[in-house]
Amino acid sequence: MTFTFPDGLSPEVYPLAWLVGRWRGEGVIDYPGVGKKTFVQDLVFDHDGGPYLRFESTLRVLESVVPDKLPADGEWPAPVADPTDAEAEAPETAEVGGPGTVWSTETGYWRVSTDRPEGLEENKHALEVLVADASGRITVYIGAAGNGRIDLASDAIARTSTASEVRASKRLYGLVQGRLLWVEELAAFGEPLRSYASAELDRQ
Repeated sequence: MTFTFPDGLSPEVYPLAWLVGRWRGEGVIDYPGVGKKTFVQDLVFDHDGGPYLRFESTLRVLESVVPDKLPADGEWPAPVADPTDAEAEAPETAEVGGPGTVWSTETGYWRVSTDRPEGLEENKHALEVLVADASGRITVYIGAAGNGRIDLASDAIARTSTASEVRASKRLYGLVQGRLLWVEELAAFGEPLRSYASAELDRQ
């Protein structure tokens, strides 16, 4: 299976080309004050030819069995594959549960920065990501992408007076055997930065 760039994609976002498409799968939320919840996620990365990707995510809580634990902070469950070397077949898509109740929705834009921070590895690209959460929060992330892996950390967070107090966030995305895996850490509700949620998604 050979990787091809999506039609009309701006060259500026070629390092993110492997994200483009529709993804769906299940994950787990586990955080103090929130408890453990399983969810199904629908995630879309698309473009209109501009130098950015558009991003839309919906999480719906399911009535299902919750795994014992999330990955430890910063832990990644398997070696991350290079999306341009996609010889291995993706595993069969697991059946996903019912639609459930909407837990969160996000929209935003992902851009490859023209700036190269000091110390950034040659095979990585700097990222700027803007995410708006329907609960009343906007987060600006900065990070890096390379070799099928994306690391993001919050640089600025703005919120409305009724939004939950989230002080910091980190996200890790990776392509593993054709699946999109991600882990998020949050500092919120008086807690230090710690694991909040993770999921494994299949391309639709």
